[in-house]
Amino acid sequence: MSRLTIYADDDPSTVRFDSQDGAQIAASLRQVGVRFERWNATSVLPPTTDEKAVLEAYDADIARLIQDGGYRSVDVMRCLPDNADRAELRSRFLSEHIHDDDEVRFFVEGAGVFYLHLDAQVFMLLCERNDLIAVPAGTRHWFDMGASPCFTVIRLFTRPDGWIARYTGAAIAGLFPAFDRQAA
Repeated sequence: MSRLTIYADDDPSTVRFDSQDGAQIAASLRQVGVRFERWNATSVLPPTTDEKAVLEAYDADIARLIQDGGYRSVDVMRCLPDNADRAELRSRFLSEHIHDDDEVRFFVEGAGVFYLHLDAQVFMLLCERNDLIAVPAGTRHWFDMGASPCFTVIRLFTRPDGWIARYTGAAIAGLFPAFDRQAA
């Protein structure tokens, strides 16, 4: 189940807010300009499913997002526990960074945690199957897929190079709880 936990950015030991209620999560994130929705991931995808089949399964929702946000490109990222590059992929996203484009992700399957550093707080959002998150360009954040990643996400971009991470150099990510798939 999706979960939003909010901490002060200088105190990862004190929880300010914690909820698994989709409406409460969406309302809390909306206050800081982040979009959160729950869709219905209707397709169960075998490990051999290709990108085209994933995109076709969610064509209507993708079209709505493209219309709403002016996105120009869409792709699929899948990472399974047997991925030989999983440790390198995980480490790429574990440091605080920003993007010049919105970070829009719909979780078709699996889970991962977005950490959003906004208004002197850290919003730790466990995203799972059915969750859509849209993080505005320029938002300081990091992402943890866990040591044994298992997820498929549809990603949308307004420009091909907008997803490139620009790291802040802050050590904040190491202060907050890592994603432990078993604990999720």
